[in-house]
Amino acid sequence: MKESKLGLDFKKVKEAKQISGKIAVEVQKFVDNYSTVAVERTLCRLIGIDDVDSNDVPLPNVVVDQIHENGVLGQGVLFYLGNAMIETGLTPQQIAEKVATGELEITKLRINDKSNIQKAIFPYVETSVERIKNNVSRRNEYLGTLGEGPKPYLYVIVATGNIYEDVIQAQAAARQGADIIAVIRTTGQSLLDYVPYGATTEGFGGTYATQENFRIMRSALDEVGEEVGRYIRLCNYCSGLCMPEIAAMGALERLDVMLNDALYGILFRDINPQRTIIDQYFSRIINGFAGVIINTGEDNYLTTADAFEQAHTVLASDLINEQLALLAGMPEEQMGLGHAFEMTPDLENGFLFELAQAQMTREIFPNAPLKYMPPTKFMTGNIFRGQIQNALFNEISIWTGQGIQLLGMITEAIHTPFMSDRYLAIENAKYIFSNMKNIGDEVEFRKDGIIQIRAQKVLDDAYNLLSEIEKEGLFDALEKGMFADIKRSKTGGKGLAGVVAKSENYFNPFIELMKGGQN
Repeated sequence: MKESKLGLDFKKVKEAKQISGKIAVEVQKFVDNYSTVAVERTLCRLIGIDDVDSNDVPLPNVVVDQIHENGVLGQGVLFYLGNAMIETGLTPQQIAEKVATGELEITKLRINDKSNIQKAIFPYVETSVERIKNNVSRRNEYLGTLGEGPKPYLYVIVATGNIYEDVIQAQAAARQGADIIAVIRTTGQSLLDYVPYGATTEGFGGTYATQENFRIMRSALDEVGEEVGRYIRLCNYCSGLCMPEIAAMGALERLDVMLNDALYGILFRDINPQRTIIDQYFSRIINGFAGVIINTGEDNYLTTADAFEQAHTVLASDLINEQLALLAGMPEEQMGLGHAFEMTPDLENGFLFELAQAQMTREIFPNAPLKYMPPTKFMTGNIFRGQIQNALFNEISIWTGQGIQLLGMITEAIHTPFMSDRYLAIENAKYIFSNMKNIGDEVEFRKDGIIQIRAQKVLDDAYNLLSEIEKEGLFDALEKGMFADIKRSKTGGKGLAGVVAKSENYFNPFIELMKGGQN
């Protein structure tokens, strides 16, 4: 490891990672014994079940709900589907359609030998795994032939609510120079315990995340990527009550980036902690296997708590997110750990403090394509000051070698970005990234100066917080509000009824086949 520009104690960094690892291992002991309705619906999707019933209820929900209502979901949806395949000679999709019409009750069929059930399911598992492998190969082929933009990747959002209008805006952004297009989800989708079906044209503040919308946007970005001679990455959100399902849909349609945080849904959407922690594990296995870069949401801590005082909670969460991702077999190169430029502009020397924290995050996670978030909390609608705030943010990014730059918009506090707003944001970033390209190689920080002292303090505070969390355990730490000043009960929030203990017949072959990537 390079010598720290900040004078960081790398022995303390190593110890902080070890403590985070112990916290994650304790959590994983819990995760290994449980499943959720979302995990089981994901398995349905991965073996080919899709479409909706006559009431527009997704068939994965129909199948899983039938098993859950009979009190036997702990045996696993694959156990009952594989058994039904043997008994009926039907495919998983045909079985789901008969369950939807009331013709079939799959928990009431004669039960076959478990090994035969697993054999019946396995060809469908292999087909799904092969499809995702082919998507990874296709991405790598594009990267090899078209190439991509330099880091920091320029990341912008589209959020019209209409997937076809999103396509127009996304292609325009790619032509303007964007490297990653994030299709913002409609407000509240993270709280839906199902994934809507088909192409959608009516969303509020964003567009529904559906598999068909993923397919439409992926095709559009491939088209514009070939036009501009640069692979354009597609991002969506697999946080919320359908975290692993959306991860699977993204893997099947070749998304490249996913918002996927172990704690975000708990803290900011009041989703039950047990449900979220179980769901994040399988979602990260899928994302890791599909070559998807995950983005974590630590920037959100600083919108509810003071960005100067609570910076150490961002680092502590990054460290925990990293360890949970490692347990799911995800390589560091796919961990877009989050942090943000969110201190009040009125803070004297705020730029130096922000620079310290960005450099600290880069040094502590040297292999991660860090995701750096722009100023939002103190954007006022004054577009001229906003342009300056975004410029300072861009300067720190190129200075400290960030990987993914979510570009700030001058109209952040006013409305969803216009295409012209994105153009100005991209122009701002390109200008600064070119003019200051090697500043990080040229400038050193004064020993025991403001920047070094700030970074060292944030590390010390994060270390101390992690030590407290290790004593409490992660679930109790969440109950006590140790992150973002928000308290969440282990038995509270949304989705707890969807958590089930695994029983003796439970199996999920995707974990073994996907965990650790495609090596």
